Amino acid sequence: MSGHSKWANIKHRKGAQDAKRGKIFTKLIREITISARIGGGDQSANPRLRAALAAARAQNMSKDTMEKAIKRGTGEMDGVDYQEVRFEGYGPGGVAVIVDTLTDNNNRTVADIRHTFNRFGGNLGTSGCVAYMFDRKGQIIFEDFNEDVLMEAALEAGAEDVVVDGRSCEVITDPEELETIRETLVAKKVGQVTSSGVVMRPQNTVTLDEKHAGSMLKMMDKLEDHDDVQRVSANFDVPEDVLEQLSLD
Repeated sequence: MSGHSKWANIKHRKGAQDAKRGKIFTKLIREITISARIGGGDQSANPRLRAALAAARAQNMSKDTMEKAIKRGTGEMDGVDYQEVRFEGYGPGGVAVIVDTLTDNNNRTVADIRHTFNRFGGNLGTSGCVAYMFDRKGQIIFEDFNEDVLMEAALEAGAEDVVVDGRSCEVITDPEELETIRETLVAKKVGQVTSSGVVMRPQNTVTLDEKHAGSMLKMMDKLEDHDDVQRVSANFDVPEDVLEQLSLD
């Protein structure tokens, strides 16, 4: 089975998700709001909203907080008017990078993202310059799973691919089937879902040496830490020996 979510696995090792719980909530609330604004507040008729709510529940967000975010999106409550802006470019070592944002100030976000690319030896490109290197896919990441049981259940449910990398397991789906497959696997209790959503998955990866890997991981951290950034997609791979040299802990 080809490909895997290297960055997701590295984040698990670093414990970055727990450390940034507040920012995760902020990003989830924005996604719920924009999903409701674009597709309406009825999750049964709005797959994107349904996925956003599932991701929020996975992080134990309260029902009240989710409902308020929906109402801000549908206009029932006052809220900030966010717009979706995608940035594309290259990181250290020629890594293709896509940064998806939700912003209320495009000029500020452009300046910040450009500065981050430049700071770590990358360069911001034009729209479409790297998107063709990625496929839009549904992604469900599990922890605390039985590999054989999860793989069999996922493929039986209609998943396109299942990739195990250490303590994490990535289930790849058609974007339109993401929620159906996620709900099926949750019902079967095959593991703990740590994240789910639609992602831009690289068709091929660039293997980085220690120098470029260090810069790329710092760049990923900086981008994902930005309040306006919803997700970062990149086509890099870091060999195990390089990870050890970088002493990621």
